[in-house]
Amino acid sequence: MPLRRPATVALSLLAGLLAAAAPATAYIGPGAGFALMSSFLVLLATVALAFLSLLAWPVRTLWRVVRRRKPPKAHVKRLVFVGLDGQDPRLTERMMKEGKLPNFQRLSRQGSYRRIASTYPALSPVAWSTFATGANPGKHNIFDFLDRDLRSYLPKLSSAHIGRVERFLKLGKWKIPLQKPEIRMLRRSKPFWTVLGERNVWSTVLRVPITFPPDRFHGAQLAAMCVPDLVGSQGTFLYYTTRPATDAIREGGLRVPLGSNGSGPDHFDCVVEGPENSFLEGDPPPPLRAPMTIEVDRKEKTAMVSVAGETVELQQGELSDWVRLEFRAAPGIKVHGLTRMLLTEAAEHTSLYLTAIHIDPEKPAMPISHPSYYAPYLAKRVGDFATLGLAEDTTALNEGVTDDAIFLQQSYDIDREREEMFFAALERLRKGSLTCVFDATDRIQHMFWRYIEDGHPAANGRKTGKQRRTIEEHYRHNDALVGRVMEKLADDDLLIVLSDHGFASFRRGVNLNRWLLDHGYLALREDADGTEEWLEGVDWTRTRAYALGLAGVCLNLAGREAGGIVEPGEEAGALKRDLIAAWDGLRDEERSAVGINAAFDAEDLYTGPYRGNAPDLIVGYNDGYRVSWDCAVGVVAGPVFSDNTKAWSGDHCVDPRLVPGIFFSSRPVDRGDDLSLLDMAPTALALFGIDKPDYMEGESVFDPAGFAGGAAGAAA
Repeated sequence: MPLRRPATVALSLLAGLLAAAAPATAYIGPGAGFALMSSFLVLLATVALAFLSLLAWPVRTLWRVVRRRKPPKAHVKRLVFVGLDGQDPRLTERMMKEGKLPNFQRLSRQGSYRRIASTYPALSPVAWSTFATGANPGKHNIFDFLDRDLRSYLPKLSSAHIGRVERFLKLGKWKIPLQKPEIRMLRRSKPFWTVLGERNVWSTVLRVPITFPPDRFHGAQLAAMCVPDLVGSQGTFLYYTTRPATDAIREGGLRVPLGSNGSGPDHFDCVVEGPENSFLEGDPPPPLRAPMTIEVDRKEKTAMVSVAGETVELQQGELSDWVRLEFRAAPGIKVHGLTRMLLTEAAEHTSLYLTAIHIDPEKPAMPISHPSYYAPYLAKRVGDFATLGLAEDTTALNEGVTDDAIFLQQSYDIDREREEMFFAALERLRKGSLTCVFDATDRIQHMFWRYIEDGHPAANGRKTGKQRRTIEEHYRHNDALVGRVMEKLADDDLLIVLSDHGFASFRRGVNLNRWLLDHGYLALREDADGTEEWLEGVDWTRTRAYALGLAGVCLNLAGREAGGIVEPGEEAGALKRDLIAAWDGLRDEERSAVGINAAFDAEDLYTGPYRGNAPDLIVGYNDGYRVSWDCAVGVVAGPVFSDNTKAWSGDHCVDPRLVPGIFFSSRPVDRGDDLSLLDMAPTALALFGIDKPDYMEGESVFDPAGFAGGAAGAAA
């Protein structure tokens, strides 16, 4: 039975944002046809640009010689940033004391170890944007994973704007695009690698969050967080099953019913659906389809899966390697993707799991690297690899489609791919900077925190010793990585290992929209009961405040929101003061604990031209608490406080003062005060002899005068 999607792409997981609810009709990410349009236009553009490039080569070479700026006097030869997303200082410090992290200990003795302040809120897109730009969110414009559409109140991706193709040439049933799909980064302020490039200092940037679409600079970059899958979502897995429809997928995936089609109980014909075929008429256009057959051997617990001209043998419980998918859209036009498969059962029922369809790095249908050939180069160098921004499939584990072992295999496989890219880049880098973020630490802690904490509601009974050791074993894995990096460094190189935030428990969820309803700040329409997603049941003519995203609360401001009723100025200020006072130490009486430490006025947190785009309040949850799954998707109904029983059991969407990151360096820092992510971009520039731009707020943590002799000019 073919898979049918809603008219708009179902909202998928954005770092734990989705609650346990039916697929939403809110729109996140590029249109499903974007991949096809991009693929077609990239093909045409590549041919044209190759010809023009050949003609223009002498002129471009002369122009580069004329405009080339002399590299500044560098104080290091190579600067290497190793980002370990989410590594927690409390766990790191305890394990160092216990002698379990010898390479971190060695690095701290050789240079420095400090805790480093994260951002408000302590979310990866916000924090890594501050790391890159040296600016607060009011200057780089990233405040959460999500922003809100001020006209509809629906969520939208905060980091990228995706346009749609509106102009076509119609030829019978075909539509030929006459314009390029618009895609642009919404992060503002230049990252340090762009500033370095302006002074002819090369940078390689691997999988740093909020780099989609990629920056254009003197260097190479592979994009990360918010890179969509091939259908335009932030990661939608597929679950083919003969189980009854009552076993629904509630978040992050689509259930595809399997039937034998008269060919016997062990043979199944089905399809894998790709992006919309925007070359064809329709509203929406029909999706591209790749026929797939599944032949099951129930005795051997195996299956032969044939798709796109490739046959894969699957053993129950074993995750396949990457499988190539090919979707034919029009004569000569194909779109390519990658997936991994898992036969989860082959007995009374047959069930097959497919990861989200990743953009094929060898033949990318969207811009995922700079220059455009860098992703294909990496694929040739290290093999196929994950390209989805949030590649570790946390939703499939939340839904019970996969298990702990499969999730860990995914995480470590992706980590291995990243490591191979990193060391390949380090080997080729003669001078300049290299920045790579490894995110398995964050993902594993999100899903396995329940095992290191007694009494966690998501622990589901007795915990094994292996489960309890999962996070600790990954910290040891990171320690070994640091040791291998240190072996590759020369005396005039500098290594910085850091995380963007720490971690905390997520035992209880807080539905602030329900709190606002109970206290008269939010109202529902008479025909609504609060179970509607994305605040669809809210009466905006009587609502003064609403929660959106993982940490923000917005006022329904007149002249800003379409249905705003709160007047700017004194009325808005008084409302913020009321909410800040009410949430100061807000208690969860059922647990006799504080759920919210404090709420912070955005006007006190941020400066810069984009401060007005921020939520009006940032909520600082206590350790053990976070925005509830219901609140995160705009559901008002239910209790204010509720247990979190999902596998996603640890988080960092709390009071940022509770979750600082880690900072290690191979040389001692020259500052006695506290360090912040704001300091990293100015540090990178200072090490290459470049003054920071005015928008950068931090300061270098090293005194360049202390670097004996300096290093030669850092041009690549």
